[in-house]
Amino acid sequence: MNKPRLQLHYETVVRPALMEKHGYRNLHQVPRLEKIVVHMGVSASLEKTAVEDAARDLAAITGRKPVVDRARKSVANFKLRRGLPIGCHVTLRRAVMYEFLDRLVATALPRIRDFRGLSPRAFDGRGSYSLGLEDQTIFPEIDLDKIKRHQGMDVTLVTTAATDAEAYDLLKLMGFPFAEK
Repeated sequence: MNKPRLQLHYETVVRPALMEKHGYRNLHQVPRLEKIVVHMGVSASLEKTAVEDAARDLAAITGRKPVVDRARKSVANFKLRRGLPIGCHVTLRRAVMYEFLDRLVATALPRIRDFRGLSPRAFDGRGSYSLGLEDQTIFPEIDLDKIKRHQGMDVTLVTTAATDAEAYDLLKLMGFPFAEK
């Protein structure tokens, strides 16, 4: 099986550049992407098919069957009962992760209206980066005629970087369109 384009780019360009910039001696010290988690939350007050529609869209976008998330506790103010489906998520690793990241950076993000770059301040302090997308229709896999509601999603990129600066350098070299600091 052939390696994805972005994975080859990481191995041939990004890893040597990071080794030179940060002075790593060992290949295993170089930060790398560990996994990508894509999550769609759905309001519990919507009709019952809302979670199924979100799961179908997420499966079309990622190519993997999503796991349905259920409420852990009942909250009366939100009209939420324990065990009620409230969203879905997919965890991507290895080749599928690189394919999704390539499609996200190359096709989906440029389709966002008035896009000026991703915020460089969305790191969590331990090298992971999270971004929120307001609409699933920026992905070309979604058929605009078949969607019932516009649904947002959260994308979290988990890296092995120890600091935010290392993770920023990794994602910048991988082609992430960050806005200027």
